[in-house]
Amino acid sequence: MPNVSHSIQPRKQRKAWFNAPLHTRRKQIASHLAESLILKYNRRALPVVKGDVVKVMRGAFRGHEDKIASVDLKIRKVTVEGVTLTKADGKKKAKPIDPSNLLITKLNLTDKLRRERLARAAKLDEGQRKKLAEELEKEAKAQANEIEKFKEELAAREAQEKAERAEEGETQPAVDPVTQKPMLKAATEEKHEHAGGEELEKAREEARKEAEKAKTQEEKK
Repeated sequence: MPNVSHSIQPRKQRKAWFNAPLHTRRKQIASHLAESLILKYNRRALPVVKGDVVKVMRGAFRGHEDKIASVDLKIRKVTVEGVTLTKADGKKKAKPIDPSNLLITKLNLTDKLRRERLARAAKLDEGQRKKLAEELEKEAKAQANEIEKFKEELAAREAQEKAERAEEGETQPAVDPVTQKPMLKAATEEKHEHAGGEELEKAREEARKEAEKAKTQEEKK
């Protein structure tokens, strides 16, 4: 992890760490690369970005491999898809993970600047660098096609769900203008039968009528 202060005094090092600017914090959320990526790009570590496929190396979720969902520069943590905690009310919340506990297995190469930086920092000759840049461009196009395909599938699924709701007579929930979250509908009061009150009187009246009806039928016989 890069130093943020050249002083040997711990108080100045801590101050520089907590007051570091964003461009410095960006370098401090780096993770090690897998062995195949180290040999390909001639780098040991790289700052993580959203969309990188990583493997959790420590903690309760050790061995879990999935994409990075978000990066928080303020707390220097990232969230990984599938790594969640269950709260007391049953809701699930993403668990922040330190990037030092992750191993990058596949890079997100959709960013042009990132591809240029990888090719430039690979420390290769001109021919090998050109070849690497072509490979990066090819892989970036493949990833872009995967993203477009996923967006199309997601849009089709949302349209299908919307059509199903329309058939059932349901409408989309209202959205809070401040939080941009769906507003919950007020719970409707339902009548529940219970042993007491009007329901009990009705039950007794029906039982009495049935008993009288059965008695009259027996007298007729």
